[in-house]
Amino acid sequence: MKKFGRAILIFLILVILPAMAYFVMESSGASINTPQEKVAYDLPYPGILPDHPLYFLKIVRDRITEFLTRDNIKKAQIYLLYSDKRVAMAMALAKKGKSQPAISTFSKAEKYFSMIPDLLKEAKKQGGQAPSSFVETLKLANAKHAELIGEMIKTLPEGLQEPLNQLLKLNLETKKALETLP
Repeated sequence: MKKFGRAILIFLILVILPAMAYFVMESSGASINTPQEKVAYDLPYPGILPDHPLYFLKIVRDRITEFLTRDNIKKAQIYLLYSDKRVAMAMALAKKGKSQPAISTFSKAEKYFSMIPDLLKEAKKQGGQAPSSFVETLKLANAKHAELIGEMIKTLPEGLQEPLNQLLKLNLETKKALETLP
């Protein structure tokens, strides 16, 4: 009888417990090989896309707003918005299969974003200081942009890798500039 009890105990320990642990991990979504975490940053709704006939009105509005905004910190916030919207547009265009307009739009987004650190440095010279929460938001946005460039590299056709690599390089340069901000 003792041998039978030991056999059941050994069976439980060696077979049942590992199987239960496997199913618990499987049902809870836990995974041993964790993929790279997604950046927790939401992009704004892009509005009309560059392939829309009235898109030029959006560009005119953006340029007027940019011209009329004189405060460097507010201009940096506007550039962040423009950049994020263009990234969202680029992703929507890529989903539609419009690779070249998607890359062009993403390039414009990164150019807007790359102007932000200089604006914040100029604001500091003039006695203004960007809130630390805004700087942290910029760092998150930069990481999200890099993540989405990586997604585009994986999904777009092979011949389009070089412009995307240039975007990734610009993103990295902007990241370094953001790290020098207080």
